[in-house]
Amino acid sequence: MLVVLALPLFLSARKQKKVYAEMQQLQSSLGPGDRVMTSSGLYATVVDATDDTTIELELAPGVHTTWLRQAIREKVQDQVEETTEVDEDEVVVTESKAEVAAPLEEQKNK
Repeated sequence: MLVVLALPLFLSARKQKKVYAEMQQLQSSLGPGDRVMTSSGLYATVVDATDDTTIELELAPGVHTTWLRQAIREKVQDQVEETTEVDEDEVVVTESKAEVAAPLEEQKNK
């Protein structure tokens, strides 16, 4: 009976430990140029990650702010779809189409 009660507690603690270790790994691996999302949902680019506790993010061109590393929720990968077309003169034209998240108002209405 005691084993039945202790097993879920043990598994839960193990899962939390694993998630914490993954978050620590992510926060320590950040470097300049990485796109990130903060815990508040703000997208930014890492400018300076030399300090152990803080990180400098660029929100817009020329707008730099300092954040705690723990505020970084995830590293964002830009999704790029490339299409190649060949016209009559054998010139290759390449386009890049990055996906943009829908505005918050649209996401709330879903």
